[in-house]
Amino acid sequence: MKTPARPAKPARRAMTLAEVRTFITQLAAANPDARSELDFVDDYTLLVAVVLSAQATDASVNRATVGLFRDAPTPKAMVELGEEKVGEHIRTIGLWRTKAHNVVSLSRQLLERFDGRVPYDRAALESLPGVGRKTANVVMNVAFGDSTMAVDTHIFRIGNRTGLAPGASVRAVEDQLVRRIPADMLRPAHHWLILHGRYVCKARRPECWRCPAFDPCQYRLKADIRAGAPAG
Repeated sequence: MKTPARPAKPARRAMTLAEVRTFITQLAAANPDARSELDFVDDYTLLVAVVLSAQATDASVNRATVGLFRDAPTPKAMVELGEEKVGEHIRTIGLWRTKAHNVVSLSRQLLERFDGRVPYDRAALESLPGVGRKTANVVMNVAFGDSTMAVDTHIFRIGNRTGLAPGASVRAVEDQLVRRIPADMLRPAHHWLILHGRYVCKARRPECWRCPAFDPCQYRLKADIRAGAPAG
């Protein structure tokens, strides 16, 4: 993902650690069964889905991977399918030519270097074509149960807007989140935050009137937005 520009300072201040715990606890209570919205059946299909999801919606990836994973559910089958036919499956996704190349290349490398298995190692994951830190963090979190924090545009926005984890770069926000979110909440917090950013704390206009974590949030405009909530 592209590194966002240096953010404005929409938060009054950084949340205290007590406020961070309250914020995450309230998101969890509102969405206790939060999980990835990507469709996958194992570590390999998760990795491919996450690679395809860069600059694309999860819904668009899920539509494309129905047929792709039917025809190529394993690294060997994906390599045999080849870039052209992979491209036919994912043509509706942005950057599909590059992604088709990366998916076939990473599948080949899984066969050649890792016996066809997705490696449980950040450096090894990031050495694969199309896999950066964010993708590696998602795979380590979802597939292997690590307490990693994959910072996408939604989480970057929430970190700065709410005062949860202010930072001028994706890595700075990630490091702040890892330090500030209680360890027992860190792994599932990735899902609570991304879904909150996707459906409530939206980019253009956050829907503060239905935010379950309104009180600890330090967004400067939250009261005005709540006061101007749509009727009903």
